[in-house]
Amino acid sequence: MNSLLTSTARCLRSGAAYYLCRPAEGRVLLASARFMCATADTQKDLGAMVKKDKVVVFMKGTPAQPMCGFSNAVVQILRMHGVDNYAAYNVLDDQELRQGVKDFSNWPTIPQVYFNGEFVGGCDILLQMHQNGDLVDELKKLGIHSALLDAEKEFK
Repeated sequence: MNSLLTSTARCLRSGAAYYLCRPAEGRVLLASARFMCATADTQKDLGAMVKKDKVVVFMKGTPAQPMCGFSNAVVQILRMHGVDNYAAYNVLDDQELRQGVKDFSNWPTIPQVYFNGEFVGGCDILLQMHQNGDLVDELKKLGIHSALLDAEKEFK
């Protein structure tokens, strides 16, 4: 909520007014430029958030206490690979973040996983990458050694 207030204050100081929009049907819609500015700031903030860490997860709950099965699956997959050092954002704590990340990635569901600022996908994509071995390769590109490689060596 604080980021919304900060964004709105910044827009008000910049003199943001209103924006007229004419959709294909010919109706004129009036949208507050303050709202549009806040949305732009949220997108900019999200851009910085996903680039801040090598691995970023937007999830329901926390890694210690996931609040949905899909978020739990992402946490477990990362844990199997020995990825414990990643940024996790609980979208249940902030509805603006929850909607903002969906808009940012153009992906409708949570959890969402990012590697080096690039959107990877949700639980289904991460699970598929884990199953076909692509996740090991992607982690290697990040400079992260998958713990599954060590387990494989010990098994042989």
